[in-house]
Amino acid sequence: MHLPGTVTLADELEYPATTDELIAAYGDQPIELPNGTETVGDALGRISRETFESPDEFRLTLQSALSDKAVGRVGYSDRDPNPPGSVYQPQQLSF
Repeated sequence: MHLPGTVTLADELEYPATTDELIAAYGDQPIELPNGTETVGDALGRISRETFESPDEFRLTLQSALSDKAVGRVGYSDRDPNPPGSVYQPQQLSF
């Protein structure tokens, strides 16, 4: 996944950088997602406080902290059948 704007943002920072420093400096930076927008502060606010040692570490953590606005259909997979008891069961068809 590519997050426009966050690539240069991550490279401009001085490392190591803490989560609190990043939120204070770039928390209002918007991230355009397939199903809406959220800010860097929204995403980083979901993780525990830590120190980032490199731009790659910051980018990967930011990507993993994004909400479900960053994915297509929530719970959808075209690879595996849904597990028993899942709320995402296909509609039963009768032939």
